[in-house]
Amino acid sequence: MTVTLTTAGPLPPGKTEGPYDVAVVGAGVVGAAIARELARYDLRTALLDASDDIGDGTSKANTAILHTGFDAVPGSLESRLVREGHGLLAAYAAETGIPVERVGALLVAWDEEQLAALPGLRAKAARNGYHACRVIGAGELRLREPHLGPGALGALEVPDESIICPWTTPLAFATQAVRAGVHLHLNCRVLGVGTDDEGHTLTTSRGPLRTRYLVNAAGLYADRIDRLLGHDVFTVTPRRGQLIVFDKLARDLVGHILLPVPGPAGKGVLVAPTVFGNVLLGPTAEELHDRTDTASTAEGMDLLREKGRRIVPALLDEEVTAVYAGLRAATGQEDYRIQEYPGLRYVAVGGIRSTGLTASMAIGRHVVELLSATGLDPAGPRPLPPLRMPSLGEAFPRPYRSAGLIAQDPAYGTLVCHCEQVTLGEIRDALSARIPPHSLDGLRRRTRARGGRCQGFYCGATVRALFEEAHP
Repeated sequence: MTVTLTTAGPLPPGKTEGPYDVAVVGAGVVGAAIARELARYDLRTALLDASDDIGDGTSKANTAILHTGFDAVPGSLESRLVREGHGLLAAYAAETGIPVERVGALLVAWDEEQLAALPGLRAKAARNGYHACRVIGAGELRLREPHLGPGALGALEVPDESIICPWTTPLAFATQAVRAGVHLHLNCRVLGVGTDDEGHTLTTSRGPLRTRYLVNAAGLYADRIDRLLGHDVFTVTPRRGQLIVFDKLARDLVGHILLPVPGPAGKGVLVAPTVFGNVLLGPTAEELHDRTDTASTAEGMDLLREKGRRIVPALLDEEVTAVYAGLRAATGQEDYRIQEYPGLRYVAVGGIRSTGLTASMAIGRHVVELLSATGLDPAGPRPLPPLRMPSLGEAFPRPYRSAGLIAQDPAYGTLVCHCEQVTLGEIRDALSARIPPHSLDGLRRRTRARGGRCQGFYCGATVRALFEEAHP
């Protein structure tokens, strides 16, 4: 089976001679999941992204929660796909080695009005098909979370909310898709779309690409791709979420994902552990115009510290490892905007909110069903090549702890990044992987190197040298 991975320069000779069956624009977690699902069928599929890496937009900067969908709008498409996606992704993570920890969530009520809202939220969860929620009192809450700030009156327990690695997930989808024959075109920005009776010709920054069917999973730019097809159905407004990452020494302060009771202003700020052993505080929710503005601001940090001081006061005494911001593709509608256009052989996948990571595999299945409704007749499905991803989770086996692995290859016992215990063997493997990194940030997302307390102060020169040796 032919496998093509391209990252720069014009599209390779031969790739424009015959059309693809399906082209997916956008290689975030949703686009990669769609490409992986298409790879299960006898189709010639392309996955395109304007960036030089998988998951380099919204997918790389989120709260990394595997949602149950308990708080979605009942009856919405999002509710159904999140519920289905939770089970699909949990099983896939166990199969492929994506780290997941079922820590559970607590929606904490800080006043009588919020406390009175908890039974209604439990009933809403039941309407969404999730029946494990339970209202707990202040005493049990304090036993469960002894470092919680004073004044909490009770909580809604959601035991199946989990934390997951947001970086390994889209990379696993894309890697499996490429191994199954999907052509990956990075650094490939779509500039125009020409449509005729046979399909579409994409004008890209790397040359023309012909496809019979088109899937638009372009995230923050999904509305712009949609307009190239002649539509004006939705507009993406970037919503910036700033977050603070606290050092691993803070991990014992938090046992669950601590959520606010949602109000008229939205879901608010949470405190959550991460699979990397840190603690997150955030996000903010700021409506912007600039789709590239991922800056952290003094105002944003002040707001997060104010909120964090009430939720877990001791957290503010801990060291900060990093701050970051992500942009979500808000559309002004509390549901996904997934729409098929049979006459155009086109499916738009827009307005994928923060639950998109959880719903990604279910979205992939849903999109293939919609493509079939537009006339695509895929043969299959067929099994995908088995896959096992390197584990980045702190609670899971890591190479530096494996005497057997080190005995076979001493590079797995040679620490390069001491903050995150990343070994020479792991960096070597990432640099030679099927989809290798093309930047130091991409290498960090694959290994955690330079992502710890010192932010690369100690290991940065060595990591850069290893990267440049692989990219002469």
